[in-house]
Amino acid sequence: MQTTTRPAKFEDINQLNELIAASVRGLSTAHYTTAQIESAMQYIFGVDTQLISDGTYYVVELDNMMVGCGGWSKRNTLYGGDQHKDNADPLLDPAKDAARIRAFFVHPDHARQGIGRHIINVCEDAAKLNGFKRFELGATLPGLPLYLAMGYHVVEPVDAILPDGNILEIVKMTKG
Repeated sequence: MQTTTRPAKFEDINQLNELIAASVRGLSTAHYTTAQIESAMQYIFGVDTQLISDGTYYVVELDNMMVGCGGWSKRNTLYGGDQHKDNADPLLDPAKDAARIRAFFVHPDHARQGIGRHIINVCEDAAKLNGFKRFELGATLPGLPLYLAMGYHVVEPVDAILPDGNILEIVKMTKG
């Protein structure tokens, strides 16, 4: 089995959205209700094309099948796809700001096999090369154990109130 990691391309968006949907629906059921999951799929989870434009979103393929994705950002947004942002996403200053670790999803058939850990390492290394020394992220509950194991610390829980009234608990975390 051959695993490769590469920057995501705009041509990957449909496949990325399919992976994100499979990941969220397959790995979140022990933590969120079906209504919360479907609401988050509509209002939060999805591809942030700014990450693709910036070259900071990565795809992991196993035998040419997309099994994971995730990225880092030098911009202010902490979480969410294109549908979650309403305004410009300003650049961060690596001298004083933390890079954002963003949008990690692993296919349920490949969960807990080191793919998420691998992508985090790729992202942190790339962010460090761009001058960042600290990292922040907004973790969903299924991702919390991975981020804790990777040295992230809980800052505070954040309730993302979605337009349909559903609430998705997200945990703001930091490292460094």
